[in-house]
Amino acid sequence: MNHAQLTALGRALRVLGEHGEALAADTPDAKLHEVRADLKRALDRLEESVETAAPSTRCAEHPTGPVDKSAPDLCLLCETRRRTARRAEFNGPAPHQPPTEPVPSRYGMHGDRPQPQQRWLPELWNGQAWQLCGTPRRDRREAELYIAAQRRGPRPATAYRVVHEFTDYEVLRVWGTPVRHDIEPMRDL
Repeated sequence: MNHAQLTALGRALRVLGEHGEALAADTPDAKLHEVRADLKRALDRLEESVETAAPSTRCAEHPTGPVDKSAPDLCLLCETRRRTARRAEFNGPAPHQPPTEPVPSRYGMHGDRPQPQQRWLPELWNGQAWQLCGTPRRDRREAELYIAAQRRGPRPATAYRVVHEFTDYEVLRVWGTPVRHDIEPMRDL
């Protein structure tokens, strides 16, 4: 709720409070219609200021989480956590399983420090420096085809290059000539 909404809602509720103090058994219908209009206005202000859905649980951590009718706070997530803790009390901790042999993946074995992966980076010259264009590629030919498509595009850069990344960076091929452009063209005048 922002400040303007808070101010408008407070003003509408204060007006309702004044109406409540002035109500009596002989209050005319015109005054009751006025109270009704002010009450509707206050409800509209309140509706505007509410930004989130109504809470479905009584849980402070997960107010709009899934509902479990049997839980004291109606929160399925917290009740699942409590049930797991009670189960561990009765059954004891989970049995310790011996470590298994690592399974090789398509990227090789995972050690303490993962090995760098070989990539080809398509870059363009933006007039000041080289910047990455597109996503890094796993295949050099794919990176070169991407740059060829960029050069045929509607707004090609003045120069492109492919950089090979493994443990170090190596420029493999450059298309065009990178010319440094001054970002303030009228500076020399």
